Order: sequence, then C-alpha cells, then structure tokens
Amino acid sequence: MRLYPESALVQLEFDKIRQILQEHARTAYAKEKATNLRIHTRKEYIELELNQTHEYKLLQQQGQNFPNDFTHPFSKELKLLGIPGAMLSAEEFMLVRRLASNMGNIFRWFDAERRSAYPALAQVIDDLYYEKVIVELIDDVLDEYGVVKDNASDDLYKIRMSLFRKRNELRRMFEKVVAKLNKAGYTADIDESFSNGRRVVAVFSEHKRQVKGILHGESDSRKTAFIEPEETIELNNEVFSLESEEAREVNRILRELTARLSVYADLLKRYLQAAGEYDFIRAKAKLAIDMNGNLPNIVDKALIELKDAYHPLLLLYNKQSGKRTIPVTITLDEKKRILVISGPNAGGKTVSMKTIGLNQLMVQSGLLVPVSPVSQMGIFKQLFIHIGDTQSIEFELSTYSSHLLHMKHFIETANGKTLFFIDELGSGSDPNLGGAFAEVIMEELNRKHAMGIVTTHYLNLKVMANHVPGIINGAMAFDEKNLLPLYELKIGKPGSSYTFSIAERIGLPKQLIQKARNLVSEDHFKLDKLLNRTEQDLQHLSKEKRELDKLLKENARLKAEMEKVMDKERHRQQVELLKQQNRITEDRLAYLKDMERKLRQIVLDYKKTEKKEEVIKHLHGLLFKQKEQVVVNKLAKKVDSKYKELPSDITIGSLVKLKKNYQVGEVKEIRGKRAIVQIGVIPMNVDLADLVRVEKVETEGKN
Repeated sequence: MRLYPESALVQLEFDKIRQILQEHARTAYAKEKATNLRIHTRKEYIELELNQTHEYKLLQQQGQNFPNDFTHPFSKELKLLGIPGAMLSAEEFMLVRRLASNMGNIFRWFDAERRSAYPALAQVIDDLYYEKVIVELIDDVLDEYGVVKDNASDDLYKIRMSLFRKRNELRRMFEKVVAKLNKAGYTADIDESFSNGRRVVAVFSEHKRQVKGILHGESDSRKTAFIEPEETIELNNEVFSLESEEAREVNRILRELTARLSVYADLLKRYLQAAGEYDFIRAKAKLAIDMNGNLPNIVDKALIELKDAYHPLLLLYNKQSGKRTIPVTITLDEKKRILVISGPNAGGKTVSMKTIGLNQLMVQSGLLVPVSPVSQMGIFKQLFIHIGDTQSIEFELSTYSSHLLHMKHFIETANGKTLFFIDELGSGSDPNLGGAFAEVIMEELNRKHAMGIVTTHYLNLKVMANHVPGIINGAMAFDEKNLLPLYELKIGKPGSSYTFSIAERIGLPKQLIQKARNLVSEDHFKLDKLLNRTEQDLQHLSKEKRELDKLLKENARLKAEMEKVMDKERHRQQVELLKQQNRITEDRLAYLKDMERKLRQIVLDYKKTEKKEEVIKHLHGLLFKQKEQVVVNKLAKKVDSKYKELPSDITIGSLVKLKKNYQVGEVKEIRGKRAIVQIGVIPMNVDLADLVRVEKVETEGKN
C-alpha cells in the first residue's frame, strides 16, 4: 500500500499495533515479521492471512492445543549445515532434533479431518514433508541428554572402556596415597581436588616438601598446597591422553553427523520458517482475542461497510480501565464516497476518523479487527492522511501553506482506490477563503472517485455535502443539557458546533454572547440554531425509538410466554379428553364382555331346556330393554347428578353435554350442523348431533 505522508502509520497509531503484536510473538522470526508488518493490496494474500488468524483464534477459544513449541533462535546454527567441513555441537544437534520432532508433531496433528477443518493453517506446510531420518540419524549418535553414545563408533567404545579402567585404577591409587598422607597428618580439610583436569591432594603448606609430586598451586591464604602425588602422575597422564583421544573421536563423529545431515539443511530452514510462521499466526490470534477481533467479509473494490467498529487501541485501554467504548457504524461506497463529519470540539470526530483508518490498515495486514462479523471491507491501494498542525519551521512553511501542500498531493495522486482522511479541512486561513478552497478540494477528490472522511466546522462544507452527489453529512452527538459529548457518529445530517450553547452553559456574560451573535450573519446563526435543535430532536427520537424497541421486545417475550401457556393448556385438555375417552372405552368393553357371557349362557340354556319360549323371552328382555337402561360410568353419574337433559333445541348460549365424553360447555356459535362449544379455556368445534341440551340441577336446601 502506498502511504502519504511517511508518518501516516504513526498518525493512525499503527506502530502501536505492531508493538503489541511483537510482544505476543515468541520466536525471532515472528517478532521480526511483526516489526515489519506488511500491508497487502491483493485479496488472496489478505484473505489467506485473515483466515489463518481466524482459524487459530477458534483453536484458542475452544481450548485446543496446537503442537508448535519450538521457539529457540536457531537460524545462525542452521547455516553451518550448508558449509562443508563445519561441525555442530551436541547441544545444537539436540535443537535440530527438537525442530524436526516439532514439525513431525504438526504433520501428525493435521490429520484428514483437521486439514479439512483448518485449510488455511494447513497451507503453511502444503509444500513441506516430514523427514523422520533426521531424528533417526541423531538418535543413532546422541542419547536423550545430548551425550555421544559409546556405540557411536568402535573406536569410541574402545577409548571409553580403556578410560573407564584407567580412571578406576587412578581412583584406587589416589585413595591409597591420600590415606597414607592423612595418616601422617599432612592433608588439609580438603582431601582432594582437580587442577587442569588432574587429580591433586590438598596438604598443609608446611608439609609440602615432605610429599613427593608436582606442585600445582597454593590457596589464597597460602596455608594449603595442591600436589599431584608422584604415584599418580603416570596414571593421570594416561587418563589425560585417553580423554584427548575421546574428544577427538567425538568431534570426528559430530563432524560426520553434520555432513550426513547437510543434505537436509534447506528442509530444516523451511521447518524453522514454518515454526516461526505458526508463532506469528498465534501472536495475531492472541491480539484478536484481546481486542475482540472478528473476520469481516473482504471484497476486491473500494468499499467501507462497518457495523459496530471499535478503535482497537481505545478498546484495549477502556477494557483495562473498565470503561465503555462507543462503536462506529458507517458505509462508504460508490454513491456515498466522502463523509463530512461536523460537531463540537472534543466530540470524537478525529477518533471516529482514526477508527476507520486503523481498522483498514489492520485488515489489509491480515489482522482481525474489532468490528461486527457482518461488516464488509474493501481493499485500497493508497492511504492519505492529514491530521493536526503540520507547520514546518525548517522549510519556513505556515500551517496553511503546509496544509495546501498536502492537499496538492492528495488532488494530484488520488484515484478510485484511494482512502483519505483530512482533519479540519481548510483550517488555518480566513474562514471564507479557506472554506472556498476546502469546497474546491473536496469537489476534486469526489470527482476522482477517492473515498474518505473529512472533519470540519465550516458551514459551507455542510451545505455542500447536503446537495452534491457522492458527499454525505455526519455529526457527532452532543448532550446540550449537560455539555457532554456522546461520541456517537450519526450519518445523514450535519452537526452544530454548539458555540453559543457552550458559552451560555459555562457562564460567559450574556451581553458578550449577544454581541458575538450580532457579529454573525442572521442566516448563519439561524442555520446553526436549526442544526442544534434538529440534533437534539433526533437524539430525543432515538431515545424514544430505543424505549419502543425495548417495549416491543418485552411484548414479544410476553406473547411467547402466553403461547407456551396456551400450548400447555391445549395439551392438558387433550390429555384429559383422551383419558375420558379411554374410560368410556373400558366401560364399553366391560359391557360387551358381560353381554357376550350372557348370550352364551342363553344359547346353552336354549339347547338344554325344553321351555324354549321362556329362553326367548329372556333373550328379548336382554336385547330390547337395554335401550331403556343407561350404561353409566363414574363420569356419567357425576354429570347426571349435576345436570338434566332438556328436549328443546340448541341455541347460542345454551348449556350442552357431549354425548361421547359427558363434558359440559356453553354454545358460543352455531355454524350449520356444527357448533362452537366453550369447554374450559379452549373452544371446540362439535357436530350438533353429538350434543344434548342440559340445565343445571338446583341443589336441595339451597337458599
């Protein structure tokens, strides 16, 4: 991305984002990459880095461990592998092993399922392969502590066996000499020590001439002398010689191992780079979690469509101090390219502008940004910014001259892929003349299809934004009653500077305020007052809208609860109805079984008796007198005790009884051959033929 001026990143505080990112990095590779964080202009690069950070962020939030734990600075040591005749130390070989094992863990972690779930992270190792021979070669030579194994070569094994025997022989001889000197009273409190790798005995200085051997030195107090006994000199020489042979053989083995691993030098460098890349992605994910960063939709055109966008640094600061941060919601596209923000000083105009700029720089650097995930962010190839006083003493430029030089560069180089930010456009000169130049500059930037934000107090720019296509007004909300900025950006209308309101609130003499008003043109004063009143009315409407939304949500909640209650009641009545039907069915089954038993008995009696007429009479009575009998269950008895049937027709308002289940209700409506009967809470649609009119029976003794 092309930036203007050179201090653009500092003005937007992007350098602070780099610093925080660097603190999250653990490897030298990631720290260097954070320090030189690139701002991309190609969509594929931006999306890849954003997706990698997003996937790692998901891993962190889900508590999953990504097996990248190699953080040692190792690039200089790896360069030795490519140099003929070079030799790595045992400690450096252990680092090589750790690096290779680390990459093996990463390859094993990316099974088929994880490669599908985290494709962007897997892309880091797409052109790599795991070479297990590296670990095997090192394990053949070094043990787990980084010591060359005895069986690394036949010569080393023989040397170490000889060394073991000579050291034991030396130990026994030395102990014998020390015991003899100790018995003679020559030895000091320290029986033995080492000098230049040779065993020496500590004797009192006054007895040093009585002990035969080589004097290696004396203590600082001159009370103790360190002597290599004559009896152990030859053994010490042999041990020293074997140790030298061992060191030469170990170096030969390590040099040979270095040569064998040199063919993997480039692969190991790529392993180290991949480990650093994953650490860099991890650092970006940590930063995203700290500032609630999300993945917006990236489009390859000039577009800003931010919803609930926060200033990243302000959000981090307020998060630590427990303060609330006000987000910005803004849309700039081909039809609305330039936003003119007006309003009182210290109202948040510059912060809103920096919020857009810093988030844009971050997203094009592959960093997740604190915006709603539904936001859309375009890609810009140029970013211009002009904030604050840029007076130059060195070049003898006034504030306004410097301002015009910046604007000259903006106009000459701006295009449809340019994002610009201008704080207080036209300031530093006569308001009328400066306002005129500001209007021309903004018109030219609009003509070149550049996209950006301008802050101003100039009335003519507010008027211009209201009627020129491509330019829109915006204002920072202000609480006129308490003289407090609300830090909320309102799109679509200009804002008042609240000059006279602030003067009145702080108690300036009324005659001075009135005098100032008289100096201002009547139209200008009326317009500022109108903007003031409009903004307060809109704030009032916004407050009422929030209250209405709250009431609507409460109404929806109550409606949902009522529906749950109604559903529960319907379910209860349905269950009760099924229970009643089951009871009736059971009574009918019992009746039918009893009838079957009686009929069978009648058949048997008919076959046995000669008095056929009596059996037929009994059968006739059983079959035809049932019409006069009522098969009554407990529910029927209960209903019949309270209600009596009426022969009259059913009308609206009548009490009726359902013939099937003996439930009683009131007729609310008659629709042809069906009626709507209210039974409890729920109305039921019932056939008139299944109903019988009833009335409540008066209880005896009732007053």
